[in-house]
Amino acid sequence: MKNFWVVLFSLAFFSASVPQTVEAAGSAAGSTSESSGGAAKTPHVPAASAVQDRSAAASQDQVIHILNRLSFGPRPGDIERVQAMGIWPYVNEQLNPQNIPDPFNSIHSGPIEASRRNPIELLAEYNQIRASERTNTMNYADNQVRGRRAMSETQNLYRNMDKQYVTAKLQRAIDSPRQLQEVLTEFWYQHFNVCINKDIDRAWVGPYEDQAIRPYALGRFRDLLGATCHHPAMLFYLDNWQNTAPQSKGAKGNQKGLNENYARELMELHTLGVDGGYTQRDVIELARILTGLGFSQTPKLAPGLEPVGNFGATFDPSRHDFGDKTLLRRHFSGTGEAEVEEALDMLARHPSTAHYISSKMAQYFVADSPPRALVDRMAKTFLATDGDIKAVITTMLHSPEFWAAENENNKYKTPLRFVVSSVRAIGFEPQDYGPLIDMLRQQGEAPYAYLTPDGYKNTKDAWLNPDSFLKRINFATTVGAGALPGNRYSPPEYRRLGATIAGGKFSPQTVATIAAQPEELRSPLLLGSPEFMRY
Repeated sequence: MKNFWVVLFSLAFFSASVPQTVEAAGSAAGSTSESSGGAAKTPHVPAASAVQDRSAAASQDQVIHILNRLSFGPRPGDIERVQAMGIWPYVNEQLNPQNIPDPFNSIHSGPIEASRRNPIELLAEYNQIRASERTNTMNYADNQVRGRRAMSETQNLYRNMDKQYVTAKLQRAIDSPRQLQEVLTEFWYQHFNVCINKDIDRAWVGPYEDQAIRPYALGRFRDLLGATCHHPAMLFYLDNWQNTAPQSKGAKGNQKGLNENYARELMELHTLGVDGGYTQRDVIELARILTGLGFSQTPKLAPGLEPVGNFGATFDPSRHDFGDKTLLRRHFSGTGEAEVEEALDMLARHPSTAHYISSKMAQYFVADSPPRALVDRMAKTFLATDGDIKAVITTMLHSPEFWAAENENNKYKTPLRFVVSSVRAIGFEPQDYGPLIDMLRQQGEAPYAYLTPDGYKNTKDAWLNPDSFLKRINFATTVGAGALPGNRYSPPEYRRLGATIAGGKFSPQTVATIAAQPEELRSPLLLGSPEFMRY
């Protein structure tokens, strides 16, 4: 075991800085393999004609590149499937998730089902369970109507709600055939972050992701922006439910003054960006526009509240500022909730928003420091298509920058991507997600748990450090040996594992080191290699 650690650290710190391609990591680990040599390849965009002409075959490197960027990493057989169908048919498939059967639609229990429910009704039940547990009482009617077993399952769901929602998230990331939708759901969740550790948002992060993020991940940005704005999880997290016009008729208790939190983040993080051209005065004016937007405290609407959207958000005219406002030099009349929609329209279509969103997406999919020319083209598409996310991604995927050699295998995996891609590469179905969740907590990326509204970062600087790397090696050693606690599966055969992640850039040092080790160590070494840390 001591020698094993020496091998892993030698891979980590002495791997060649310019990696070379091997035909397949598995075969390379078992024997001497011919590499691509030092000659630089001329990067090119795979011919779009491959949509019609499957003979225009893409290289294996291009296949693994598209799988790494549009999914959480290949599963066994994915490379062969994409090679057979062609890159662009695969891209088109992933860009249209509604045409891909969703196996999670058949699940009607647990956190997946809870995530579909109305948040206000869910909160009422959550509070009832909490109250009954505090008083050590059980609702007799519920026991009779739903049965003790059903009530026990419900109580278990609410008692372990944070773990339940995280488990459901990991299940989708690992198993969903709609991989691009899941990759984008993670991107947009961090963009519109809500923290599970803020009181009642513990009951709402699952529904928030499933109702306000996932359905709009490949739609229009304006619809996505509206869905997050009108979801109780966001309104509670950034305190807009308390945002009230001072001296208004409805001002009372903890709802009696202007609260700028959501207004500020709506411009700084969700739309324009910190350099988007707004001022503190604009923050105040937007906060005035947003006064009265909150959510119902009970499933039955209180008198005077107007429902907004489908998930429990409400507008309270008695707490709204009906005075005239000026936001970003544009005049807004005091018309009530219509002002909110008008402001969202303006922010979603602003040139600063187009550039900010395009820059973040290019950073997520292409490079930590994305090429400015690519960002400009994506922003142009954003504006020309009224924020069509699918069109913006298509522009990116057809760009030479996306396919450039320097942008292959250049992104460092976040802890979430590392854990999920490891499980996907091995191809097993976890029976106990606890060890995966524990690993993410140890790595500092517990899902839904980022405290501040800016969300987890996806750049190398945020995650590459000695302590984190050591924890990754520990995880690779355990999962690669088939020894993940609470899970029964066969250790991955290294040739099969190597074939699954082939096309990745493995340095001659990595290839030679793995080839020199006993067979039972080769799969852990593949998963613990510096090259597998990237995508």
